[in-house]
Amino acid sequence: MANIKSAIKRIKTNEQNRVRNASDKSAMRTAMKKVELAVANNNVDEAKEALTVAIRKIDKAVTKGFLHRNSAARYKSRLAKKVNSLNA
Repeated sequence: MANIKSAIKRIKTNEQNRVRNASDKSAMRTAMKKVELAVANNNVDEAKEALTVAIRKIDKAVTKGFLHRNSAARYKSRLAKKVNSLNA
């Protein structure tokens, strides 16, 4: 355990950030799964709405720094491709 005051504070803030990041990452994954579920059910309107929510959450993950921008682009591209396949 840390003895220095600043190190103790750093441990606390790291834990808070870890919990927040885990929660945001979980919400992002859930949003992505909702898109895939709507695509599996051939529900075009629901899939498009879920896609916009998922893209917003993915972009927020990049901004927060717990997802690389190239990974985010890959996720968004794959989800959009699945939603667009419903229209074809």
